[in-house]
Amino acid sequence: MTYTLVGLSVAVFALQFVLPGLTQSFGYSPLYTLAEPWRMLTSAFLHSQSFFLHIAFNMYILWLIGNSLEPLLGRIRFLALYLISAFGGSVGVLLLSPVTTLVIGASGAVFGLFGALFVVQRQRGGDVRQLVILIAINAVLGFVVPNIAWQAHLGGLVAGGLAAAVLAYAPRGKNRTLVQTAGLIGVVVLLVAIGAARIWL
Repeated sequence: MTYTLVGLSVAVFALQFVLPGLTQSFGYSPLYTLAEPWRMLTSAFLHSQSFFLHIAFNMYILWLIGNSLEPLLGRIRFLALYLISAFGGSVGVLLLSPVTTLVIGASGAVFGLFGALFVVQRQRGGDVRQLVILIAINAVLGFVVPNIAWQAHLGGLVAGGLAAAVLAYAPRGKNRTLVQTAGLIGVVVLLVAIGAARIWL
């Protein structure tokens, strides 16, 4: 699944050069939340055409962490984690960015993988100090480098951590998959509720 997500993102990036309107049509802005909510996910597969490092960095981290997490979680759980993290990144933008902000990129989902790896490593008793340093460095970059949506990073990090906690700490037994599924649905419902509260309150 890691390679599929990388391949899909690279294919969409190439398609952006053929169809320049993709960014405007599928990027996410809080303005479009009610009318076109799918943008909260589609935006994670678009990247800046003028800054190649945008997609290069995101795909490298996706490949690096994906190859660590996917064998532990399985393809379907890993895909769910990635999409929930991407959605969480958009919720972060909805909560913390000006309503006219337009964001694209897999950064929210990638930060979700950071958060997930932290949770899984902690649950397994691993050393997370280097990972914390890596997360901190990338978090700081979101504040000092122009045109980086730190709001998406924060939203993805929290969503990915929550989803990973559901997967990692679900009690073992014959009902483990059911508990994990219910927990992931619960995380999505929580994110939807937070987003709805931001829109309506």
